[in-house]
Amino acid sequence: MAFLQANVYSNVLGMEVSIDLILPQKTEKKIGTSTVGQMSDIPVLYLLHGMGGNHSAWERRTSIERYVSKLGLAVIMPSTDLGWYTDTTYDMNYWTFLSQELPEILQELFPQLTTKREKTFAAGLSMGGYGALKLGLALPEKFGAVASLSGAVNIAEHVDAFLAVRGRNYWEGIFGPLEELKGSVNDPMYLLNELVKSGKSIPKIFLCCGEEDDLLPLNNEMTKALTEANIPHTFEVGPGNHTWEFWDQWIQRVLDWLPLEK
Repeated sequence: MAFLQANVYSNVLGMEVSIDLILPQKTEKKIGTSTVGQMSDIPVLYLLHGMGGNHSAWERRTSIERYVSKLGLAVIMPSTDLGWYTDTTYDMNYWTFLSQELPEILQELFPQLTTKREKTFAAGLSMGGYGALKLGLALPEKFGAVASLSGAVNIAEHVDAFLAVRGRNYWEGIFGPLEELKGSVNDPMYLLNELVKSGKSIPKIFLCCGEEDDLLPLNNEMTKALTEANIPHTFEVGPGNHTWEFWDQWIQRVLDWLPLEK
């Protein structure tokens, strides 16, 4: 594999953005891990960080590069600050950057990456789990599968809990008036209902959460909503809390679950 650290200019954000990338590269090592190379139509996984993290978090705190070494999969890890993968009220349009501009930048710089829905995926932890599920529900025509690890997937119903983490000014800087979050384009439950009504193809969905994680109730609520909407999905709960030990273990499960050509 090739590991790249890039700084790209975002016209949407009006600033440089840091991105870590893992790209397939054919290697034959006498000591270590040989990897699979590919020159075109490479499957892509957008791997999103949580609050307090950045583009480097997955690479530094898990063995993601080793886990994908034989999958022929490109992994894109962008930094989106504390923007919750949302077009914020303070005019930082992280959602537009992630969902529209970043794929265009990647195609310009790395044309070997796929543009096919069935080979484009998203996953993330916590805030990034929210972002990955949001991508799948809001843009089902672009993503074949999405996975949320310990995701804040029903934030609109738990505003008070999130206010205990950061103050109201922060959250309203992201989402606007919190009283209006439910039923908005930043509410995954709303996006789910709109997707069902649209009749569009629904991506594969994977949710997981630790048994001791405070976000487990939110994930229980989301899987209940998916079940009631007759949407096939995978929901798994295992030992652990909101920690990198949990996410390092479960990203391996996600990679096994992805619809990749084995």
